[in-house]
Amino acid sequence: MADSIIAKNVCKRYFIGELYRVNTFRDAFNRFFSRPLIDTPRKRIFWAINDVSFDIKEGSIVGIIGRNGAGKSTLLKLISKIAYPTSGSINVNGRISSLLEVGTGFHEELTGRENIYLNGSILGMTKKEINAKMGSIIHFSGVEKFIDTPIKKYSSGMRLRLGFAVAAHLNSEVLLVDEILAVGDVEFQKKCLKKMDTLKEGGRTVLFVSHNLEAVENLCQRVIWIENGKIMQDGEPVRVIKNYLSVYAQEQTEGFDFNGIEARSGNGQLRITGVQILNSEKKPVKYVMSGDYLIAKIYYLAYEKIKNPHFAFEIFTEYGTKITSFNTWVSGFDISSLPPGKGFIELQVDSLALFTGRYYITLWSASAGNIWYDRLDQCAVLNVEPSDFFKSGRLMKKQHYGIAIFPCTWRVNVQADSS
Repeated sequence: MADSIIAKNVCKRYFIGELYRVNTFRDAFNRFFSRPLIDTPRKRIFWAINDVSFDIKEGSIVGIIGRNGAGKSTLLKLISKIAYPTSGSINVNGRISSLLEVGTGFHEELTGRENIYLNGSILGMTKKEINAKMGSIIHFSGVEKFIDTPIKKYSSGMRLRLGFAVAAHLNSEVLLVDEILAVGDVEFQKKCLKKMDTLKEGGRTVLFVSHNLEAVENLCQRVIWIENGKIMQDGEPVRVIKNYLSVYAQEQTEGFDFNGIEARSGNGQLRITGVQILNSEKKPVKYVMSGDYLIAKIYYLAYEKIKNPHFAFEIFTEYGTKITSFNTWVSGFDISSLPPGKGFIELQVDSLALFTGRYYITLWSASAGNIWYDRLDQCAVLNVEPSDFFKSGRLMKKQHYGIAIFPCTWRVNVQADSS
């Protein structure tokens, strides 16, 4: 089987200007008069991709995993020629369809239908070939009612649906997909996964970036784990995912410190600096029991006044399936503002109704209007031990019971035999 993608010693370098944070007028005044009259901003080099090599066979579905900022999206942009390597080479045999961001490749002023023609033309397809695919694309996307409406009026979910439908149905040999499961409803996510699974039968190559490790394991025959721009491991999905999770889930009795983590997203006006799991006595614990009361203490550092921030504590299975999102917005807990400086947000859970197992925590802070301050994916671990949840003398420890436990009662009503 021929190689579809060949990457040799690929590096991508960016220059980042010196960050200087001004907190007061005095800081600004001193900064102005202490600089030379002609000040050349100091820059530091950031290697988004650092000496990466791999080859991918035709008809393969390959998952790419790693934390935020690891270099996953940059690598896909290099493969799709949206950006070019600083050194090294990437050779792709065939045409590329990519969905790297919601609505990638769409022209805002054109309708959905016109954008399908535009994307097909870019791939070298004739109008007749595009027409043959048009019905399937529109039906799959589920935006039939709006297909002749300009894309600029589409919601992000509609853009995603149409974008994936176009990328998956038009004639290309390589499909690049970045976080397709981050937007859209569950049913559409299932359609996307099913469609990607069928693409390999036609010899198409798929590179799939996702934080949903369960989907990656089920869909991909191979997984590449990237961290700090380098390949940490490349191989069989179960083994790579297990090693990836073990590195970023080290138990810490006194909590988790995030000050040294650079792999995060957000504008940086506020940073989440740590989290502690406490018991009912407000003491740090290494694990909790099924049904336990717990407190999660989320520490932050605000660099300026933050208006109307929201915080979230999200729990995932070991394969990346979200179980729940405890967040201040949906809970109706509104914070008018936070002053500059350090502080913490405290979440109280009266009964953690989870079965025994290891779970992973994602933390984020944001404001309305799609303003993201900070996000840390799978940054901490929560160990849950079995307990006698129903006071029946039987421990709830079998994984085949499911994920969550719900309080319940049982009754029996025996009907008398009338014969």
